[in-house]
Amino acid sequence: MLDQELLKETLNTANLECWERERTATPVRAFAVRLHATGCSLRETKEILRLFGVERSHQAICQWVHRVADNVGDPPTAQPSRVAVDETAIKINGEWSWLYAAIDLDTKLILDVELFGRHGTDPAAAFIHGLREKHDLSDAVFLVDQFGYRTALSRLGLNGRVDYTDRNLIEKWFHTLKMRIDRFHNSWVGSRASAREWFEQFMHYYNRQRPHQSLDGRTPAEAVLN
Repeated sequence: MLDQELLKETLNTANLECWERERTATPVRAFAVRLHATGCSLRETKEILRLFGVERSHQAICQWVHRVADNVGDPPTAQPSRVAVDETAIKINGEWSWLYAAIDLDTKLILDVELFGRHGTDPAAAFIHGLREKHDLSDAVFLVDQFGYRTALSRLGLNGRVDYTDRNLIEKWFHTLKMRIDRFHNSWVGSRASAREWFEQFMHYYNRQRPHQSLDGRTPAEAVLN
């Protein structure tokens, strides 16, 4: 895990303007944020820092992660031609919520994520409406897996079609997300707001810090901006 790419990304994180003066050196805080982004839980990150002689609580590390996430706008504005949208069930405090997400199939950019207390046509329409506020969807075709989404798209005057093949990328993203959750979250004990913040942090990591082989080693954000 402690390879040259991780160390390079750590230095990039350390150059952000969100760090304030405190007793922990900025490169150490940036390194901890990168460890967490690449898959370590807060407690695992705490133990790795301890091996280097740095004793900090997992609450302090959590604050560092939040500070970076709040400092960087995400995602960049896109003009996708093909968008896959879907939802998956997430248990928070023993109750089910539904995470909606949309991905640009060409650049692999996660366009948005949002939590709802139920699923169906109305939440789908609300999610896509919010998506349209952030991105140019004038030429987009939405690939979906059920006709309820087509009803939601029709309400908003957007184009969609049922597709069970090309839209698989959103299913793969949910699988990656669930694998990360299973490392340290069997079920959230806390507010939906804290869960939503974690999903937004993961979206930031996926869009801006995780290179894709299919994009010639670029991140989705780089594919959109360049």
